[in-house]
Amino acid sequence: MNKMQNWALASLLVLGLSGCVTINIYFPAAAAEKAADRIIDEVWQLKPDAAKTPEGEAQ
Repeated sequence: MNKMQNWALASLLVLGLSGCVTINIYFPAAAAEKAADRIIDEVWQLKPDAAKTPEGEAQ
């Protein structure tokens, strides 16, 4: 193989390997569960308030 073919092969190899990179982000399970519980509690607190407000009126 000549220099140009070696250069092209090396470039393809680098591009191929860089395409296989993944980024893993670690979320602590306990913190994620607490955040989910907090969001659920907020949603449940909003529902009764929405039911009390007649339609068409701004809050």
